[in-house]
Amino acid sequence: MNIKIIGVGKLKEKYFKAGIAEYKKRLSAFAKVEIVEVADEKAPESLSEAEMAEVKEKEGQRILDKIKDREYVIALAIEGKQRASEVFAKEIADLGTYGHPDITFVIGGSLGLSPEVMQRANDTLSFGKLTLPHQLMRLVLIEQIYRVFMINAGRPYHK
Repeated sequence: MNIKIIGVGKLKEKYFKAGIAEYKKRLSAFAKVEIVEVADEKAPESLSEAEMAEVKEKEGQRILDKIKDREYVIALAIEGKQRASEVFAKEIADLGTYGHPDITFVIGGSLGLSPEVMQRANDTLSFGKLTLPHQLMRLVLIEQIYRVFMINAGRPYHK
């Protein structure tokens, strides 16, 4: 299975990089994992609705440029579908079984994802109603992907 995580913005914090590298290493026994960073748009605190839409559109186009036609895309969004880890694990296993070995997860920037990215997504995923920094979300996501593979392998990591 091939897993790609596309995130907006450059990860600068060493502790996030170290955590992500650790889970990427652990995942190498189960899947090929690729982390893709796309540039974020500089956006001051106070933006009009039109300016926010423009920022999301520019970031969205950068994201879409990194997605291939065959990839099954799961967009992370607060309004996405929440599911238990076991359900998520079964869904990922089913995707691999039924012809979707290339799964791409998309994490937007601070303003979220553009409507075009949401339209391209085959599914959505939410880790709850809390707002989390998109840098932290990368670490949370890769840990959950690792958890999925451990559940599907019948290993005791998931309790």
